[in-house]
Amino acid sequence: MKLSTRGRYGLRALIDLAVNQGDGTVSAQNIAKRQGISEGYLEQLIRIMKNGGLVISVRGAGGGYRLARPAEKISVGDILRCLEGSLDAVECPALEGNDCSTADACVTKFVWKRINDAIANAVDSILLSELAEEEKKLNPQKKPLTDAEIIRREQSVLP
Repeated sequence: MKLSTRGRYGLRALIDLAVNQGDGTVSAQNIAKRQGISEGYLEQLIRIMKNGGLVISVRGAGGGYRLARPAEKISVGDILRCLEGSLDAVECPALEGNDCSTADACVTKFVWKRINDAIANAVDSILLSELAEEEKKLNPQKKPLTDAEIIRREQSVLP
């Protein structure tokens, strides 16, 4: 199984959101800047995650994005399935309940099931809140900036 940029960038964006949202919202522009992701691409990912029930958008002054539920209730599996679809390493018709002419005599389906189950268990056991805490530990000097602080910094360097 290999994750696309959609899964990798989307996970980074939600970790950033979990670390920086506090009691408010975070703009896509600031997530994109902090994570080095194209703002246009990030907006596409956020739209997918919004439709998947992971993110809520807030319009108007002070608007932006926030998590749809607490980070303790969002697993890496939730995020990756939302962005990537199935996480199965092997698509096996017999495991999916579809017609397979060799299903009765196929031993490899047990291997594929164990691999798929191991991946699901791994990603479902990691919570977004755990990753946000790890981010804070690994980068303690990175004090989360509010959107207002980022805007002030940008305006102070403009000619």
